[in-house]
Amino acid sequence: MFYIGKHPFNTTSRQPIAECAPPVWPERMAELAHQARHPALRAFYQAGAIAPDTAIAQAPLLAMDFETTGTDARRDDIVSIGLVPMTLQRIHLRHGRHWLLKPRAVLRDESVVIHGITHSEVEKAPDLNALFITLLELMAGKVLVVHHRGIERQFLDAALQRRIGEGITFPCIDTLALEARQHRHRPVSLAARLFSRRPRVSLRLPESRTRYNLPRYPAHNALTDALACAELLQAQVAHHFSADTPVEALWC
Repeated sequence: MFYIGKHPFNTTSRQPIAECAPPVWPERMAELAHQARHPALRAFYQAGAIAPDTAIAQAPLLAMDFETTGTDARRDDIVSIGLVPMTLQRIHLRHGRHWLLKPRAVLRDESVVIHGITHSEVEKAPDLNALFITLLELMAGKVLVVHHRGIERQFLDAALQRRIGEGITFPCIDTLALEARQHRHRPVSLAARLFSRRPRVSLRLPESRTRYNLPRYPAHNALTDALACAELLQAQVAHHFSADTPVEALWC
């Protein structure tokens, strides 16, 4: 997960996080299958989406994380992808995938400091063109699990637009949005109400995990962050939802 600045993406409870307003994903995927021109993208959409009333315990999930050259999908690009297949009960780390990519954007020094991926490493790495078909095959039929959908969904959409002239969208569960939902609805103390103060709560991945007593992992490795996101979702469901919660209550 790529973060810049002291308060990355303003992910605190003082900043409103947009509520998910998901489409009916099976219908949307069928529509997009008819519109897609690239065979790999068409096959991805044809794999469809699970029924919205499917219990989260029965949902096929895939945790995904990107490292990027910056925070603007319009001008930045992906430098690393981490994938970890999972269910609510198990995380299949041995089947995880991790790729370094050569971006079509300048790898700025400040981003190297954040994620540690150097110019020499990306120079030897493939372009996303070389593996996006494999990526789509692994994503097909899954509900993606991400921490801040504004990164993974927007960056992959923009990256494919640049490479094949078509973007992408997909159902995902955003653990940052789920965490924001909990803190938005949490009662505020009388003193805080009297003085118009709300406690400042970070929604970043490490701080969100700490609230569930999950272990700290080294940040800014796409595979490790995908694993961290997978564990966070399991904890969130255990504390705030149930195994029977339908995916439509969670996905975006």
